[in-house]
Amino acid sequence: MQIIQSLHTAILITNLERSENFYGQVLGLNKIERTLKYPGVWYQIGDSQLHLIVAAVVPTENQAEKWGRNPHIAFSVANLEAAKAKLLSHNYPIQPSASGRPAIFTKDPDGNVIELQQIANN
Repeated sequence: MQIIQSLHTAILITNLERSENFYGQVLGLNKIERTLKYPGVWYQIGDSQLHLIVAAVVPTENQAEKWGRNPHIAFSVANLEAAKAKLLSHNYPIQPSASGRPAIFTKDPDGNVIELQQIANN
C-alpha cells in the first residue's frame, strides 16, 4: 500500500452554527457545497478537506496538560502571531507547543484540539 495524499479529516461537532462561526469566521476557512443528507459542513483547505459532522456528544480530550498529545488536526499558518491574536480576540484559549517550535494549540467550541504551526518558508 502507498498512501498518496490526505483527502479529508472528519471531526464531530455539536452545534453547526457555532462551529461554522469558528471555522469559517475565526479561522477563515472556505466552505464548500456538500450533498449529503446528514447535518454538517465541509471546508476546502488546499488539496484536502475538513468535514464537520454534527453529533449529539463529542468525546472530551484525555490529556488536559498538553493539548498536542490529544487527537487533533493541524494547519499551517502564514503568521503565527496574527493567528494567536485573532483567537485571543475571539476568546478562544491557546497553548504554546511544549516542544518550543512555532506552533500553538487551541480548541474549537466542542473542545476539538486544533494545532496552528508556522512553517519556516511561510
